Amino acid sequence: MAHEKLEKQLGLWDVYAIATGAMFSSGFFLLPGIAAAITGPSVFIAYFVSGLLVLPTMFSVAELATAMPKAGGTYYIIDRSLGPVMGTVGGYGSWLALVLKSAFALIGMGAYISIFVELPIVPVAVVLTIAFGVLNIVGAKETTALQKVLVAALISIMTFYIAQGLFSVFSADFFEVTRNQFTPLFIDGATGFWATVGMVFVSYAGLTKVASVAEEVRNPDRNIPWGMFLSIMSAIFVYVAGVFIMVSVLDPAEFREDLTPVATAGEAFMSWLPGETGIILVVIAAVAAFASTGNAGIMSASRYPLAMARDKLIDNRFSKIGSMGTPVIAIIATVFLMIFFLVAFNVAQVAKLASAFQLLLFGLLNLAVIVMRESKIEEYDPGFNSPFYPWIQIAGMILSAILILEMGLLSILFTLVVSIFSIGWFYYYAYGKIDREGAIFHVTARLGKRKDQGLEREMRGILREKGLREEDPYEHVVASAAVIDEPNKNLSYKTIIKQASDIFAERLDMDREFLVDNFCKAQDMGTIPLGNSAVINHIRVDEDCQPQMVLVRIPESIKVSTEGFDVLDEDQTGDVENLRAMIFLVSSSEHSSQHLRLIAHLAEMIDAKHFIERWKSAENESELREILLRDERFINITIRENNRTKELIGKKIMELDLPGESLITILKRNGNIKIPHGYTVLEDGDEISIIGEVEDIEKVKEWRKTDDK
Repeated sequence: MAHEKLEKQLGLWDVYAIATGAMFSSGFFLLPGIAAAITGPSVFIAYFVSGLLVLPTMFSVAELATAMPKAGGTYYIIDRSLGPVMGTVGGYGSWLALVLKSAFALIGMGAYISIFVELPIVPVAVVLTIAFGVLNIVGAKETTALQKVLVAALISIMTFYIAQGLFSVFSADFFEVTRNQFTPLFIDGATGFWATVGMVFVSYAGLTKVASVAEEVRNPDRNIPWGMFLSIMSAIFVYVAGVFIMVSVLDPAEFREDLTPVATAGEAFMSWLPGETGIILVVIAAVAAFASTGNAGIMSASRYPLAMARDKLIDNRFSKIGSMGTPVIAIIATVFLMIFFLVAFNVAQVAKLASAFQLLLFGLLNLAVIVMRESKIEEYDPGFNSPFYPWIQIAGMILSAILILEMGLLSILFTLVVSIFSIGWFYYYAYGKIDREGAIFHVTARLGKRKDQGLEREMRGILREKGLREEDPYEHVVASAAVIDEPNKNLSYKTIIKQASDIFAERLDMDREFLVDNFCKAQDMGTIPLGNSAVINHIRVDEDCQPQMVLVRIPESIKVSTEGFDVLDEDQTGDVENLRAMIFLVSSSEHSSQHLRLIAHLAEMIDAKHFIERWKSAENESELREILLRDERFINITIRENNRTKELIGKKIMELDLPGESLITILKRNGNIKIPHGYTVLEDGDEISIIGEVEDIEKVKEWRKTDDK
């Protein structure tokens, strides 16, 4: 089923701003004093340990989000890995937990605003919810633009705050401060310390919420892991250094009862600033932190109903994309749910109950990595691979279980209630409407049981949406592809396979019959129909070789069957597919993921408007290749005596000073194709095909402009 796509508008700093903004709010501006009451001065160590403990889940989410960059993040990942029942639990639970966290953040924002302006907190929070909801409807780019401003203000003020605080601490008698403020370091031993670690751990939970907007991230393979890594490093630094300063400058007894410890500590060491400048800066930082959490929360939370509606788990109207390119109904539903909780409940207490559910999701995300890898789905192609697999995922699951037990009975009961409701909803509303299973069925398939073929198709679609990686040699493969421009209208598919195999056998120094047999076997399994009257037949070989491609243009009237006939019958042409383009691809089994990305990108190029018209009207082999190339990275140049290119005549290719990393891939001389080598000497009349980066090709185009003069 086709769905409306969200635009890819978000870059690295957008990802950083969303992840960072989702972490800073009550965890820093309200929680430190409460946490210190349990463990004492060691509270800053608890924040550090909690930051380290979130790393397994961060690595897991970074891998999963780069493999499956789709709206819904946690929900989508759990659904596709563990199946739709667990996906429903993850979807409803993630949506509810993030709505509560965001509502709680806006309560905190209202509380800090009331320091200077006497206003009722709940109505202020409701107004802020509506304002951020409207901004989210306007557009993701506009939402993250505000997010970047808020996070920039927060980080800037916190950097100044920490610098001033550390200067104050270390300019005093450090050993005296340590003796007075940090003794005893633990007031309730290991029990109190680990209970505090569990309490503050959820301060970092917002880090993973960036996965819910992964579909809108440009170059997710790079931007998601880097954005998360930079964000967690920033958060650990600010949390640990900031709480260390609070412990150092505040009276221990007062600190443990203080609900605004950041402001109180700031007053202690920023008194040199005129008037109330110090406290104003802290309030600005707090408001920015709470606002960024609320803003990012609405943006991330709204993608859960969007993704669930796409999968028929809730009403399809939630999946509608508005004229601004945002899921309007899903955003409105999220805003109304937040307002309901703000008006009807004590949000602070209910938000705490959701912490255990966050930890359950963390455990499931770590399990999802194991399931996806062990499923052996070839199309599972993450741009980031979690280190130390599977031990780091096992550690993440064990830690989640331990910390859940630290959250208390009420939090565990809340998690059970949400889970039972979600499972009940699935069987009441969605059971029988959906026909898919998770990757876990691929794991059982290895034990002789069934697997979900639909997931492989969906993952291929994701590969296509993600596009190529920088290291993929797509341009080189297409630019150097051999071309069969077949004029014979009475040819069989077996004849085409033989012609293509002859070319591959020469280029790869492989046995022709081996290639023919493998292409025939691949045909029996079904070619990949790319649409637009084109198909691809592809194989992978055990040899370590560079990918090679053969392009075939077929006469207009021929019909070639792509399934259901014996390809060994040389007289059979079939009458199923009216094909004009056939593409053969051979690559090494050692690079299976790259092989699949090349196929996915071919599909993207062939889906382009007017592809088949351009293919039919191409005048020569070079034009056929150009149709499949990204125009800005490819150019054909003819060497002539009467223009600038005459400087190339008589030179070896290895002697040429081509712009940047550009490369000559094909040389056509006297109508014959030659594979260029470093010692190939260029001659007058040679036609060369050059690929390279966009800026390099722009420089080469100057040669063609000269040709036209």
